[in-house]
Amino acid sequence: MSTTIDSVKVQNAPNPKASGPGPAARIGSALWNALRNAAPLLVMLVLIFAIWQIAAGGAKSSLPPPTTIWAQSHDLILHPFYDHGGLDKGLGLHLFASLKRVFLGFTLAAIAGVALGMLVGTSMIAMRGLDPIFQVLRTVPPLAWLPLSLAAFREAQPSAIFVIFITAIWPVIINTAVGVRNVPQDYRNVARVIQLRGLGYFTKIVLPSAAPYIFTGLRIGIGLSWLAIVAAEMLIGGVGIGFFIWDAWNSSNISDIVVALIYVGVVGFFLDRLVAMAGNFITKGTSA
Repeated sequence: MSTTIDSVKVQNAPNPKASGPGPAARIGSALWNALRNAAPLLVMLVLIFAIWQIAAGGAKSSLPPPTTIWAQSHDLILHPFYDHGGLDKGLGLHLFASLKRVFLGFTLAAIAGVALGMLVGTSMIAMRGLDPIFQVLRTVPPLAWLPLSLAAFREAQPSAIFVIFITAIWPVIINTAVGVRNVPQDYRNVARVIQLRGLGYFTKIVLPSAAPYIFTGLRIGIGLSWLAIVAAEMLIGGVGIGFFIWDAWNSSNISDIVVALIYVGVVGFFLDRLVAMAGNFITKGTSA
């Protein structure tokens, strides 16, 4: 009997091998997966910098190689938040000033664009009256609005915000209107059967169905906003990444320009990712 009981105890005893990998193994596996996913990007960056170093390393090259950029601008890279008064500020502070303008202009464009897109998408009369006007205005280059905004507001800050607004609003309007017009007929039939009308119809049928289109427009809009503010700040001056680039050009400091352009690209990428993450969260992964 004791042998049988002992055998049962052995069979019921926990198997240390079946409990799964330990914390160290899981951390090592996660690091390996991260390294494997990042390896192609790292290889491409090394190749790009190597080609850049070779191409710009000659005596006749007018553009600095990466080693020269680091030698001339490493303080700018390592200390982006210095403030020596006036316009002598680090890249981080210039970027923060530009991001504040983009946030204000893009927020206004998102609110007005979604509202107008809903109107155009739901009303045939509004579509016939407003859509041709929108199609004409959206082809006007962003900087072409700057003189008009300066004449109207007489200040650089609201003029730059208006340029962002007028640049970002068109893709939001157009994509929202397309999303509203493409609400599946099955959804419309269900709303008709349960007699869902008015605000309830918009919040429960139209908005969820059009949300992927709306966030596609918002992603396009945030990218255009970032492009517009950099260009606008080159003309209006003041604190901002666009002004920093233009001031570096006037000082013939090409290394600082290259560093600023890398910052601009990285920030633009994260802005796009931020809107995409918000879209995926709200639409449960159905947005682009």
